[in-house]
Amino acid sequence: MRLAAFLPVFGIIWGQVPPPLQQPWEGVPEAYRKLPIGKLRIPATLDEWQRQREQVRSIVLACLGERPPRPKPLSVRTLWRERKEGYAVEKFVFSNGVDSEVPGYLAVPEGRPGRMPAVLAMHGHGSSKEDIFGYRASSQDVAGLLARRGYVVMAIDNYFAGERRGTGPAGELERMERGSDQEMSLFKLNLWLGRTLWGMMLRDEQIALDYLASRPEVDPKRIAAQGMSMGSTRSWWLGAIDERIRAVVAVACFTRYEDLIAIRALRAHGIYYFVPGILKHFDSEGIMALLPPRPLLALTGDRDLGSPPEGMKKLEQILARFYRLYGKPEQFRSIIYPETGHVYTDQMKQQMLEWFDKYL
Repeated sequence: MRLAAFLPVFGIIWGQVPPPLQQPWEGVPEAYRKLPIGKLRIPATLDEWQRQREQVRSIVLACLGERPPRPKPLSVRTLWRERKEGYAVEKFVFSNGVDSEVPGYLAVPEGRPGRMPAVLAMHGHGSSKEDIFGYRASSQDVAGLLARRGYVVMAIDNYFAGERRGTGPAGELERMERGSDQEMSLFKLNLWLGRTLWGMMLRDEQIALDYLASRPEVDPKRIAAQGMSMGSTRSWWLGAIDERIRAVVAVACFTRYEDLIAIRALRAHGIYYFVPGILKHFDSEGIMALLPPRPLLALTGDRDLGSPPEGMKKLEQILARFYRLYGKPEQFRSIIYPETGHVYTDQMKQQMLEWFDKYL
């Protein structure tokens, strides 16, 4: 989520509770109230859904645009290694085989026999892998918590974050200008090439997942994804398109797209977020419906401007039906925190840890 996009409008700061949202569709011009938005058909039985699911997945993948094959074999360079309390951190870099060298960190718990569960942790908009690993002060700092609990943890910089700033189409020029310039350039260029920036971002996460699953310390059948804000959205999208993700914790951005339109809040998310054509077929429940029966925990503030409450209620109802089809209603949980904005609290982190302990 790109908070900077609406700071001037709402006058809020990160973590502050925003003012109450408007009523749905209030002030929306008539022409935009009856958009040709597709509806996901909710199946009555598991057999019906299993026949429908592959079609839904094909639509999701097609809307992401062309994604070049991931590099095989993957070439990874380890740059350095340092010890922390109870775990070690490695810094690595890999080529994504298209346009970037991708830096990342890997935390490996020490003194634990056998293969361990792992978490691919994803940073938010305006942050980076440094936030995940505590090299920069941030509420997204979860690597140490997870590693000391026995999880291998990995995080990379996305296309316009961290060490990848200044590596887009305009090179160093975009490091010197506004932080959004590289994001916008990449969005435009990928459309010209028949790709989407979001699809290429998810492709990088899949390459990171390739590396994570290959590590001898990792049990490849016990890998989860978690993230906050833009990282939250990446986590459930990645789980939808890649079955290797066995559980998801999504903090903030539990969002239906039509409900963003209804409260006039499309500006609440950065341009990276928008996938051409998806709403012709269905809203975000079509993507999240690909997760069941794998466990999904959504943790969201009721005053988070990028996650309209009406949309969250609809998602809860729809996703609960899909999990019931599999006879696994307990493997979906949504917690909406009252009087809470766009934050990752200690209470949410505890919920995240308990969810992974239970399901990995």
